[in-house]
Amino acid sequence: MKIVIPGGAGHLGRVLGRALIGQGHEVVVLTRREARPEPGVRHVHWDGRGPGPWTAEIDGSDVVLNLAGRSVNCRYTPANLREMLNSRIDSARVVGGAIARAARPPKVWLQMSTATIYAHRSDAPNDEATGILGGDERDVPAYWSSSVDIAKAWEREQRLAATPDTRKVALRAAMVMSPEPGGALAMLLRLTRLGLGGPVAGGGQYMSWIHEEDLIRAIGFLIERDELSGPVNLAAPRPLPYAGFLQALRRAAGVRVGLPATRWMAEIGAFVLRSDTELLLKSRRVILGRLCEAGFRFRYPEWPAAAEDLVRRSRSREPVKAVR
Repeated sequence: MKIVIPGGAGHLGRVLGRALIGQGHEVVVLTRREARPEPGVRHVHWDGRGPGPWTAEIDGSDVVLNLAGRSVNCRYTPANLREMLNSRIDSARVVGGAIARAARPPKVWLQMSTATIYAHRSDAPNDEATGILGGDERDVPAYWSSSVDIAKAWEREQRLAATPDTRKVALRAAMVMSPEPGGALAMLLRLTRLGLGGPVAGGGQYMSWIHEEDLIRAIGFLIERDELSGPVNLAAPRPLPYAGFLQALRRAAGVRVGLPATRWMAEIGAFVLRSDTELLLKSRRVILGRLCEAGFRFRYPEWPAAAEDLVRRSRSREPVKAVR
């Protein structure tokens, strides 16, 4: 198959592109900047805002997997939030337009979304059918609603696109755990090895995650299952409180001590790292629903076993296998 990945030059795009090439697919990455070479991956320039020669890559392709959007690993200033919103809406709009105008449109458009769309809660898990969308919580910082609004707008842009011949799936992905440099696991491991991998603000907030191997397998599953469209959660079936998540990571990394951090300490650390505490403090208790009902089975449903595998591979720099 020919798979076009807008915004595929970043951390997640490298993981997915490498795996898809290993499965024998043709992979074309649309990128706004010069990207480092990846064996077998062809890079094509686009600006993420308007049509151009890049649209010829979508016409006749089999799958479009849109990952484009400014990274959320930043300070949530008004300017950054505006760029996060615009980059997602603009890219989804122009991808939808290219698909609508294609003489031979792709059979499926997978659009990255986020598990952050769900409410901050610990009382019950969120699946696609019964989950509560966020934005109205009273016990969280007011600006957290911006992330939910961005996710809703991102999905709405795909949903409204006039692409009747192309199935559309919104990937509500939890935090992807991969040994690929530059991702969430690398940051968490660095803090853990410095002795800072203890509970944050009590550690009761839930952490939803997915092993990169299961993410790759789930995307392949969604490509093949014509009956699945609309929002689909991509999260391991058993999220766990942040304190337990970090305890398992420390054990896998062979680190005995993890100093706890209060909320204000987390704020200082996030400021130094040019990130935001929402990424640590929001309780994301998200589980898969529709994937499970369709028969998908995880290879890494439990975090301790996933952490052992990921830490081992991060030490050996072992790339993800061409999983199926």
